[in-house]
Amino acid sequence: MKHVWTLAAGLLIGTALSLSLASAEGDGWITLVDGTKKGDWDEVGKANWALKDGALVADKLDGKDLSYLVSKNSYKDFQIKAEFWTDEEANSGIFIRCDTNKTIDSKVCYEVNIFDKRPDPTYGTGAIVDVGKVNPMPRAAGKWNTYEITAQGPHLVVVLNGQKTVDVQDSKHASGTIALQYGSGVVKFRNVQIKPL
Repeated sequence: MKHVWTLAAGLLIGTALSLSLASAEGDGWITLVDGTKKGDWDEVGKANWALKDGALVADKLDGKDLSYLVSKNSYKDFQIKAEFWTDEEANSGIFIRCDTNKTIDSKVCYEVNIFDKRPDPTYGTGAIVDVGKVNPMPRAAGKWNTYEITAQGPHLVVVLNGQKTVDVQDSKHASGTIALQYGSGVVKFRNVQIKPL
């Protein structure tokens, strides 16, 4: 009888563990970058991307072209959560629904900008370049920030540190890869996740 109780208790504990693991994985979020791995990306342009202190960091281009880490998968409707840190000189961004994975720019993707010193601040940090303006432009340099980006059909929403900065309708790009940009300064990304909708 003792063995039956031990077996039953073991089965209950095993079932509880399976259910807790399933619910952790079942929330739909896919981790692209965390503190232990760079993730699986194609690189367009070259920068010195490296994992340092739990973040993916770049602070130097290797050549003249800007650097992008481009996802292997294409996404249509999704939410992205990402934490980023930049210095004042940084030019970066998160590009979504890129039509191609060979050339990345704001003409073939939506560029959710991270660029406090952009000459035209209406499309600086918190904006989607040439699609959704931000006014006034929030400053991101020198601290950890959180982006929440939602793309559902033509509806695009950007939330920076809990404040909605963009809420627009645009149908130029229906689906595609996503990319993390390094252009200048010091750029760090951590806890980058995507959830298909």
